[in-house]
Amino acid sequence: MTLVQLEYLLAVDTHRHFATAAEHCFVTQPTLSMQLQKLEEELGAQLFDRSRVPVRPTEIGKEVIAQARIVVAEAKKLQEIVQDQKQELSGELRIGVIPTLAPYLIPLFITSFMQKHPQVRLVVQELLTEDIVEKLSHELLDVGLLVTPLEDKSIKELPLFYEAFTVYLNPEHELAKKKEVAPADLNLEDLWVLNEGHCFRSQVLNICNRGGNVAHSGHFDYKSGSLETLKRIVETQHGITLLPELSVFNMSEEKRKLVRPFVEPQPLREVSLVVHRSFLKKKLIEALQQEIVAAIPEVIRNRKKQQVIGVREVKS
Repeated sequence: MTLVQLEYLLAVDTHRHFATAAEHCFVTQPTLSMQLQKLEEELGAQLFDRSRVPVRPTEIGKEVIAQARIVVAEAKKLQEIVQDQKQELSGELRIGVIPTLAPYLIPLFITSFMQKHPQVRLVVQELLTEDIVEKLSHELLDVGLLVTPLEDKSIKELPLFYEAFTVYLNPEHELAKKKEVAPADLNLEDLWVLNEGHCFRSQVLNICNRGGNVAHSGHFDYKSGSLETLKRIVETQHGITLLPELSVFNMSEEKRKLVRPFVEPQPLREVSLVVHRSFLKKKLIEALQQEIVAAIPEVIRNRKKQQVIGVREVKS
C-alpha cells in the first residue's frame, strides 16, 4: 500500500469517474486502474462498484476512503513542518467564496495579500455555501469564505467579523420617509430576494420572521442570483431589497440616499473562514485571516457579536 494508491483512491471518490480521476492525477487511466486494483487485492476487498455510472464506493470502500483521507492529510503535514521553517510563505491556496461576499470583500484584501506574499498563488472560486462545504470535504478547496454558523461537525469555523444588513429601497417607497427600519416594517410583497440556494435569501426571510414564497404584485417576477441586479430592479421598478453592509461603502452619494439602517439591535451576519476539521496550510490560512481582518472597515472590524441571523430558513 502506497500514498500514491491512496491519492488515486481519493481522486476516484471525488470525481466518481476513472478517466476524470486519472486526468486530475496526471496519469493514464490504465495506470490508475492498475494501482487501485493492486490496492484492492492487498486489502482483500472491492472498494468501488464499477457496474454503476457514476462509480460508487462500496460500503467497505466508504470506510477505507474515510481513513485514507486521514492518512493522506497526515502525510501532507510533514511537508508543512518543513515549509513552516521557511520565512516566506509559498504554495497554492484555493479559496471558495459565496456570491454575496465575493464582489465586496475580495477587492479589499486581494492586492495587499499578493504583494505581501508573492510566492503564494491564490485560486478563488465563487460558489454557493453547500458547494464550498462539499469541496472542502473532498480537498478540492483549502478554505471557504462564507456566512456561519453552519452547525456542521465536519468543518471548523473561524469568525472574522459581523456585518449588518441594510435596507435598499425605491425612492417612492413609503419606507423612504423613515431614517431607520424595523424588521416588522418589511412587507414580503415589496421584497426582492435572491434565488433559493443562497444563504442570504434565507437570512432575509428570517429577518422578516416569515418563511414561504416571496410574491410580487403586477406582471414582473424576476429570479436573480445577483444582489447588483436586485438593486437595479429596486431603483427602476419598485419595492425594496436587503443588502450586506460591505456593499454600501463604495456606493455613490446619490445611491446611498436609498439605504436605510435597521433599528438597534441591528440584524447581523457572521462572516467566517471555514476549513475542514483536518485542514492543512495553517500558516497560509492564518495569513489570509489577518489580511482580511486588517482590510475591512473599522466600524465592522470593531463590532461585537449581537443579533446574528441564522443561515437556515426558519418556517413560521
